[in-house]
Amino acid sequence: MAGEFELTRNITIGQYVPTNSIIHRFDPRFKLAMFAVLILTISFLSSYLANVAALILSLLLFYVSEIPLSYGMSGVKPALPFMIALAVLQLLFYGGVADTGIVLFHYGIIDITTASVKLVVVSAMRFVEIIFVTSVLTLSTTITELTHGMELLLRPLKVFKIPVHAFALIMTIAIRFVPTFAIEMEKMMKAQASRGAEFGTGQWWRIVQRTRDMFPIIVPLFNVALARAEDLVLAMEARCYTPTDERTSYKRYEAKPLDYVVLAVGLVVSAALIAIPFPY
Repeated sequence: MAGEFELTRNITIGQYVPTNSIIHRFDPRFKLAMFAVLILTISFLSSYLANVAALILSLLLFYVSEIPLSYGMSGVKPALPFMIALAVLQLLFYGGVADTGIVLFHYGIIDITTASVKLVVVSAMRFVEIIFVTSVLTLSTTITELTHGMELLLRPLKVFKIPVHAFALIMTIAIRFVPTFAIEMEKMMKAQASRGAEFGTGQWWRIVQRTRDMFPIIVPLFNVALARAEDLVLAMEARCYTPTDERTSYKRYEAKPLDYVVLAVGLVVSAALIAIPFPY
């Protein structure tokens, strides 16, 4: 039951693990570009072998970054209810919509086919791979580096009058507040449990019951989120911060030959995963 209240152990987005590996030392612009390409590539993989190769690649990223794999596994746990619900819907109803594959089971509107089974397995593998790759990115990059890297990477969009700096700031604040809200939610759950609320007593597969148990902390969590946002706005205004003004950067990034090599390797690997006609 104690594990039900340790939410921060299962939140990998927004955390940083300073191992000083080669991935940690990459230029954040090239790192963001490479990981974005990898995530986009994984989203298009539709075969078993291609996803196995992508899973091996994501595990290799953990090894190179010297980040314990347990951090990546803990990031999968919060997504399990959604993955299970999606898998059930795909398994029961995809066969009747797609009308492909060999029918394994049929009852009314329910059609379980080989195509639906493949979709369930491939979708689950994609989710795990994307969570792993995203975890390596956020665990090996500080919030400041993410902000600067995202802004510099999107700078060409300023030609189209897109507020790149504001967009990068919004994305960074959203990522930074994920562990903060997890801490606040953990405190609220402990406070509610001390007053007799049923947290950690239901079985993990009883999604409806567990969702109903979370209702007492939704409103307080929104209040905390609004209070945090207001404090952040006041702090930024006290420092005369205006996101629309042209700003200089104290931190200067200079790309090294290794950054170009790693980006090229990432592009080649991504292209190979899509181009190779895997038989299964």
